[in-house]
Amino acid sequence: MCKGVAKPFLKWAGGKGQLINKLNELYPYEIINGEIKTYIEPFVGGGAILFDILQKFHIEKALIIDSNKELINCYACIKADVRKLIERLKNLQEEYLGLSLDERAGFYSNMRTKYNTIKLNGHFDFEKATDFIFLNKTCFNGLYRVNKNGEFNVPFGKYKNPLICDESNLLSVGKLLQKVEIRCGDYTQCGDFIDNTTFVYLDPPYRPITATQSFVGYSQNGFNDDNQKELSNFIKNVSKTGAKILLSNSDPKNVNTNDNFFDDLYSDFDMQRIYAKRIINCQAKKRGDITEIVVRNYKGNAVLMR
Repeated sequence: MCKGVAKPFLKWAGGKGQLINKLNELYPYEIINGEIKTYIEPFVGGGAILFDILQKFHIEKALIIDSNKELINCYACIKADVRKLIERLKNLQEEYLGLSLDERAGFYSNMRTKYNTIKLNGHFDFEKATDFIFLNKTCFNGLYRVNKNGEFNVPFGKYKNPLICDESNLLSVGKLLQKVEIRCGDYTQCGDFIDNTTFVYLDPPYRPITATQSFVGYSQNGFNDDNQKELSNFIKNVSKTGAKILLSNSDPKNVNTNDNFFDDLYSDFDMQRIYAKRIINCQAKKRGDITEIVVRNYKGNAVLMR
């Protein structure tokens, strides 16, 4: 039986691994004392907060949602038969690590082409899931980015000895996912799960803070200011159930102190700014501390807007 600590099995832009300790301090008190029974995470991405919560607290059921169908297929395959996925990854890892750097570049290019030709029809496509993890572990900077045609287009990463198959962690993730319902779609699909014993964490595609920056390349569909406003309206409506809601996003004040987009949008909620490091950037000098916003519909034990 696997007894390891589960952590994200993918490198994911915007992942919250580095912020777990800070976000822990903002979790609702009710999740600590056991009153929270259900955990929901739309925009699940790499799942750092999901794994943190499932391992720290007694959650009876959980729901994760993401519009990235390839990502959701990966979660579904791990839940359904993680050992089957591990076996495929082991074989791929052995073949890849036996190649020279030039041979790996060609192998990667062929795998990326194959990946883009496989069209998903529902969940449990183990070939697509295997290729998804392989590309994540061997592409440049662990990015997941698609073009307007929905094709994965990240170039080759020149890693000397990438861990393509983290067997122990995958086994731990597979065990945790047994209590998790997995859906492909948008955040509005979680409405039927929500009541006053629910905690919802939302980590949507971040609002770009510069003209050239964009965090929305992980699917064909963007997430613009109108989508951010629709999400805030959803949160306001869900708050009426008494559910506890926590949201993360970029802080436009990093580049424009007069940009009050989120301050205005969430003026009825508790909003804080926390420091984070910009991890994924092609220029090292642009990786550093910035602030992000964290929005809660609760303060202490009270839901602020109902």
